Formats: sequence, structure tokens, C-alpha cells
Amino acid sequence: MNSISATDITLRGLGVCCAVGNVVVHALLVPDHLEEKFYIGMLFAVGSAVMLVVAAALVSGKRLAAAWLTGTAVSLGMITGFLLSRTVGLPYGYYEPDWEPPYGPLSLIAEGLFVLVFLTWLGTRPMADAAPVRSRTKGAERIEPARVTQRK
Repeated sequence: MNSISATDITLRGLGVCCAVGNVVVHALLVPDHLEEKFYIGMLFAVGSAVMLVVAAALVSGKRLAAAWLTGTAVSLGMITGFLLSRTVGLPYGYYEPDWEPPYGPLSLIAEGLFVLVFLTWLGTRPMADAAPVRSRTKGAERIEPARVTQRK
């Protein structure tokens, strides 16, 4: 039987909330951005669709690592795009002079928190996939799984 820890459930729940928050914020901006700069609107729409799939995967518990990695990549991409669009600008003259409250700060919070929750989830994973350690016994070598010891 596969048991799920309370920590895992909490982290996945936080990840889902961040992903859905990201979807809502960007979905609201898609129509205006499709008119202003079509490719920005399309990036928002695609990013929202991907984050919706990420949220569904986190809820279902299937392909968790892929969901976390994809969500983190999209979140970091959106953070980077946001920062570039307000500093040096993006291709085809797309430049935003302000933070576009409340959408800008809300999206940065959702995306940044998703990345932090992913890193926390990564740090709580068991070390079951650790490399084997060679142990020498009299007359032959055998391979034992790595053991993690805790110091008190």
C-alpha cells in the first residue's frame, strides 16, 4: 500500500493553489494582451493551460516530478518575462512601465511561491534512489543500498 504523508498532501495542495492562482490571473489578462501584443496573449493562454494541467497532475498524484518541474519551469519563465518586460522590454517593442496592480504582484506571488513549494517538496522526498554503497566483506564484495544516518 502506498501511503501519502501529511507533508506531501500539504505541499501538493499549496502547489495546486499557486498553479490555479496563476491560471486565473493570466486568463483574465489574455483578451487584453491578445489585442495589445498577440504573442504575449498567446504566451499567457499557453502558460495558463499548462499550469492547469500541472494542477490536475498534482491533485491526481500522477507524474508528480514532471508536474513539479513543468510548473516550476513555467513559473520561472513567467517571472523572467515579467521582469524583462519592465526593464529592457521584450521583442517587438513590448514594454510595460508599471507593475500592473493587482495582477503583476499577484502573479509574482503565485509563481514565486510555487517555486518555493517545489523546492520544499524536493527537500522532503525520501532518498530511496540514492546510489548504492560498496561494502567489503571477507572473500567477496557485495553492494548494499545507501543508508542515511541522522546525527543527534
